[in-house]
This record gives sequence, structure tokens and C-alpha cells, in this order.
Amino acid sequence: MTLGIDVQGLTVRFGDVTAVDDLSVRLAGGKIYGLLGRNGSGKTTLMSAIAAFLQADRGRVLVDGEQPYENPAVTEQICLVRDSGDLADQDSARAALKRAAKFRPNWDAEFAERLIELFRVPTRRGVARMSRGQRSALGVTVGLASRAPVTMLDESYFGMDAPSRYAFYDVLLEDYIEHPRTIVISTHLIEEVTRLFEEVVIIDQGRLVAHDETEALRMRGAAVTGAVSAVEAFTDGMTVLAERRLGGTKSVTVFGAMGAEQRARASEFDVELEPVALQDLFVHLTKEAPR
Repeated sequence: MTLGIDVQGLTVRFGDVTAVDDLSVRLAGGKIYGLLGRNGSGKTTLMSAIAAFLQADRGRVLVDGEQPYENPAVTEQICLVRDSGDLADQDSARAALKRAAKFRPNWDAEFAERLIELFRVPTRRGVARMSRGQRSALGVTVGLASRAPVTMLDESYFGMDAPSRYAFYDVLLEDYIEHPRTIVISTHLIEEVTRLFEEVVIIDQGRLVAHDETEALRMRGAAVTGAVSAVEAFTDGMTVLAERRLGGTKSVTVFGAMGAEQRARASEFDVELEPVALQDLFVHLTKEAPR
């Protein structure tokens, strides 16, 4: 079961701070989305509005065509796991899993046990006494084992060490293929998780900056690699996002799509063109995006 998300002119304010500003975006069901934004860009607020944790000041959110706010039939199909894991500190991991099973109609207890073992979560220890990495592992266990048609992970795995994070990426992709659903992942570890994303949503200061398929977004720029003099001549006059040099070889990341003419020139200059790294593009768009 997959559910689509339709955000229409959403505005959310906290006092005199506008966290989400007239944002509209439509996410088709059954895909893995990357939600990118700088600190304070409105990512958590957007996800919280979708999960009906808060009410919009203006606009609306629809999940499968219905508003989730104060709508239990919809909210039980949505699982948002934030960095804290949203787990009561007095609970042990085992108690937290039991509570999740009670409120999640698609809960898979066998899968939860497999994840607990994979991530080495101490099930009898109180959540308050766990390390940040253990709490993160417990949070993503709840998120994945809930098998909610809309699953949102808001930096929830950030505290895990590198081996655990990579194990998480692999198991998430495997389970998504077996049990398709709509998954939204908010992250700052962009290069680590780019391979998971089918589409990417970038927001800045509460507004939509970009929404496209991952590869289409990466084609908005290029990484140009070759001899130093050839690369510098080819990229002269282009918008440079980043550059690296090793001996006589140089790699320059530029912003701007490469059409047939530019590719023919690249061949003449004997330089290689590859899609831009998503992280470099993100940095550029959130620095230069119109306010």
C-alpha cells in the first residue's frame, strides 16, 4: 500500500518566525524521496505537518486525498521518526517496541527483532541510559518495522556509527523493494544516501527550491575532469561550484546543463564530463536561491 502526499500553499508560523512559507509540492506514492535543506530551513516542520503533529496556519496537506490533522484513519498510516526517536525516556527498548506494535497496524514483529539484532540495540536498557547511537538505532527500527505507507525519517539515523548507517541503508532499500511505500528521508549526509533517492526535494527558508528526479537534478551541472590547462580553458566563464587538483589533473564542478554543443567541446578539449555531485548542487542552490 502506497500513499501520495500533496502539500498545497503550506504556511506554518511559530510566533513571528515563518518556518514554512507558502510551500507547495506533490510526492507521488511508492518512491523514496530525499528532503534536503540547511539547518532551520523548515524540513522538520514540513514533515511534522504531514504527520499531523501540528496544524498549518495557511494552506493544507493531503495524504491519499485526505487531511491528516485530527484524522486517525490517516495518521495511523503515517510514521514520522525524528532524531530523538520520539521514545519515552522511561521505557526500555522492549517496552518502546511493544507500544509501537500496539499503535501501528502494519507492524512486523519479526522484522523488528531482526533489526534490533542487526543494530545491537540493548532491549532491556532504559532509553534514557542509551547512547545516542543506540537511540537512533531504536528509532529507525520503529520506523522500518512499522511498515507505514508513509514513512518519514528526520535525521533519525544520524547518531549511528558508519557501519550501522550503511547497514541501515542496505536494509531500508531491501525492505522497500519487498514492501513498497512512500519514504521521505531528511538528511545532511547527502553523499552517503544519494543512491537511495528516486527524487529529491530541496527547501530553503521554508520555500521550495527544487524538486526533481535525482539524476535529472544532477544533470543541472557537471564535473569536468582532465589536464589542468584543458579543464581551465573548457570551464572559462562558467559558474564554478568546486574544484580539486591532484598533480597535473584537475576536476571542476560547474553549474549549468551540458548540451550536445558542450559535450562536443569537451571531446575536443579531451576532458571528461560526469553529473554534478548532489551535495555540491545543494550547496549552490541553497546559497543562490532567490528569497
